[in-house]
Amino acid sequence: MSIWKQAALTIVVLLIAAVCWVRFYPGAGEVLNRAGIDWVPFVPEAPSETAGGEGRRGGPGGGGPPQSAVVTSPVLELTINDRLSAIGTGRAVRSVTVTPYTSGRLTEVLTGSGATVSQGDAIAKLDSEAEQIAYDRAQISVADAQARVERIEALRSSNTASAVQLTDAELALENARLELRDAELELERRSIEAPIGGVVGILPITAGNYVTTSTEIATIDDRSRILVDFWVAERFAGMITVGSALTATSIARPGEIFEGTVSAIDNRVDADSRTLRVQATLANEDDRLRAGMSFQVVMHFPGDKFPAVDPLAVQWGTDGAYVWAIRAGRAERVPVKVIQRNTDSVLVDASLSLQDSVVTEGLHIVREGAEVRIASRDRGANEVPQPAGGS
Repeated sequence: MSIWKQAALTIVVLLIAAVCWVRFYPGAGEVLNRAGIDWVPFVPEAPSETAGGEGRRGGPGGGGPPQSAVVTSPVLELTINDRLSAIGTGRAVRSVTVTPYTSGRLTEVLTGSGATVSQGDAIAKLDSEAEQIAYDRAQISVADAQARVERIEALRSSNTASAVQLTDAELALENARLELRDAELELERRSIEAPIGGVVGILPITAGNYVTTSTEIATIDDRSRILVDFWVAERFAGMITVGSALTATSIARPGEIFEGTVSAIDNRVDADSRTLRVQATLANEDDRLRAGMSFQVVMHFPGDKFPAVDPLAVQWGTDGAYVWAIRAGRAERVPVKVIQRNTDSVLVDASLSLQDSVVTEGLHIVREGAEVRIASRDRGANEVPQPAGGS
């Protein structure tokens, strides 16, 4: 292509770019007016000065080029990490699986499924004929040893028996008493007793079954209180203490709220799930709750307060996020650190106050320290968005 054709093509491109700039750039009219060019037919007319002086901003005396308007939103203050909600599983404050001490055949079951028992009540009995015979034999041995000691003591008074004989007789008496205690223990263990007070579960055995030391006879739950185990995010680890109040709602009884307290906290955060195990205690005097129920646990904390701005106000530059704050009618660039993003707000860590407002529309015309004209506010000062709920 010849040089003159290249020059002509360049001029055409420049003319098209100039027309587009004049036609579509919002500040083109101001630039042309300052240059004394007012003959371009499609340059937008500058807005006339209004009675309130909002049409023109600029140098002293109210003169200067017209100022474009921006839309702002107020800075609000929201609280996060002030509520914890978790799902937990309940269990009885004490729960025991009863097994016999020895093997044998069940001769009698003395309680039923769902019965309430006290500590020490007999639940079932095993055949005990052999143990009863051993106990009776031990009683006879004790009586015989006691009589022998008495005879030797009588002989000692007349020096007929020696001190060694008396010592041997007393030792035999003590051994006989120990054998009696052993036989008595074996006989007592043929009766299976409740180790705690509570409610008996469904019995898996009946009279006539042969049982061993690993056979489950019954389960007993003391459900005067219910323990609820639940897991919380590690950010709440420093906020929860033993004795902290909470409320729990049973999934099975959604209309009832139960008051409780934190009774135990695990000593470490689980490395895989990054959660901390917490245990709560709920009173159950009227016996409405059962072990195994699921509960929704809710706790409240003071929380952390942060400024909240409209999502449209947050901009990004080479040095990170920032917003344009309007203070005393002038724009100020304020760096921010995003803490949490919500549907209608962004929580930030920044030097913003509730008296400030931030620009949400017209950001391209805002300059550091320049005066701005506010067209409207896109959210009322009394409208407070809600942050995302706690976990």
